This record gives sequence, structure tokens and C-alpha cells, in this order.
Amino acid sequence: MSRTTLVEAPAEVPAAAPVAARRERPARRWRRLVSPVVLVLGWEAAARVGLLAPEKLPAPSEVLATGWRLTRDGTLAVHLVDSLTRAGVGLLIGGVLALILGTVAGLLRLGDDLVDPPVQMGRMLPHLGLVPLLIIWVGIGEPLKISLVALGAFFPIYFNTYAGIRDIDERLVEAARTCGLGQAARLRHVVLPGALPALFLGLRLAIGAAWLSLVVGEQVNAQTGIGFLMMEAREFSQTDVVVLGLLVYALLGLISDLALRVAERKMLTWRRGLRAT
Repeated sequence: MSRTTLVEAPAEVPAAAPVAARRERPARRWRRLVSPVVLVLGWEAAARVGLLAPEKLPAPSEVLATGWRLTRDGTLAVHLVDSLTRAGVGLLIGGVLALILGTVAGLLRLGDDLVDPPVQMGRMLPHLGLVPLLIIWVGIGEPLKISLVALGAFFPIYFNTYAGIRDIDERLVEAARTCGLGQAARLRHVVLPGALPALFLGLRLAIGAAWLSLVVGEQVNAQTGIGFLMMEAREFSQTDVVVLGLLVYALLGLISDLALRVAERKMLTWRRGLRAT
């Protein structure tokens, strides 16, 4: 009697969806450029036909020509390096301090009682309104500009660190404790991954606040920096240089945000959130 052997067919691998997603990414990148390009072309056309006065808002081509001129003679590079240095130092100081205090307030009941109330009071004060007081405290030199950037970066990182820790499901911490993980291991494998999404959000907000603070700080007794370049151009009615400075700030903010998005995507590969359709 012959035997019939049943062989189970291998399950089909649903590879179509990932392939389609990979193909869609370059298309999305190009599609996101449509609206900025349309805005720039409309701006250029309005300036060419005379709808925009050159002394009020010059054409993008004129602004780019000014940027190329300042790049060739090295002026833009000098101001850009000083602005980046101030932003980096201020963001580092404010970010590290906010990360430490936010972690202490989020993990420890005593830290919450002692740290969080004064921080909550401080966030109600507009940090840019503290410029006169900061001038009295630290003078009008570099410490003033770095202090403004640090203050602008501090509060978004602190509150998102605090919220990220407090939003972790306590059952996960209990499960880790039940599995025998010590305090350091629970912080590394449960608390840190759980707080990272909120921390990245805080960093993105802090970078925006840092650039905004730098604009104000570099207009107070500065000798270099993009803000100083804009203020000096305003005195001589050089609108193209003022617009160039604004575009530099916008590009710096965009580049820093894109870099942070890439880091977030690589470090949070385990997270599956809702995607736009």
C-alpha cells in the first residue's frame, strides 16, 4: 500500500510591505521639498515684478549672492563658528543640569519635593525677560549669551525627562525587580528606554529654544556671531544681510532637528508608533 506524504508548504514572507515602505521614503523626501521650493519661487517672482520692495525684502537670489560674498571673504564663517560655539556650550550646560535634576526629581520622592517646586516656579518666568538681571549678575560678555542659551534649553529637557520617567508603567519596574534585576540594571533596561522618547522630544524643543535665545543674546554687546552680523546690518539698512542671518538660523535649526531625528530613529528602533497615511 502506497503512502502519501503531506509536506507543509512554507509560509509566504510578507516582504511586500517593507519593500513598498523603502520605496516610499525617497518619494516622501522629494515631496517634502515641494512647498519650500514653491514658497521660494513665489518670493523670487514677487521681488522680480516689483511687488516686494528691495529695501524691505530682497529677492532670494540677491540674498544668496550676499551669502556667497560673505562666505568667500571668510566673514560668514567667523560669525558662524562663534554662534555654534555659544549654542553648543550653552546647550551642554543647560542639558546636563536639566538631565540630572529631572532624573533626581523623577526617581526620588525627596528629589521631587525639593527640586520640582522651584523649577515649576522658574518656568513661569520668561527667560529672555531675565536679560537685565543677568547683565547685573554675569556682565555683558560671553557668560550672558551662554547663560541665555542654557536657560532656554534647561526647561524643555527637565520637564520631558521628569515626565518620561513618571510615565513608565510601574508594573514593568516590578517585573524587572521580580526577575532579579538590581537598581542599576532596572535603570538601564527599563527606566532609560522608557524615558528616551520623551527625552528626545525635550531635546528637539531645547534646540529650538537655544537658537531663539542665541538670537537675543548675540544682540547684546557682541562683536561676533550671526546675531551681531544682523544687528550691524540693520544699522546700515542692509536688508539682504539681515535676511541671510535669519536663513542661517533657520538652516541651523533644520539641520540640528534632522540630525536628532536620525539619532532618534536609530536608538528607538523598538518603538512602533502611529504612521501617517
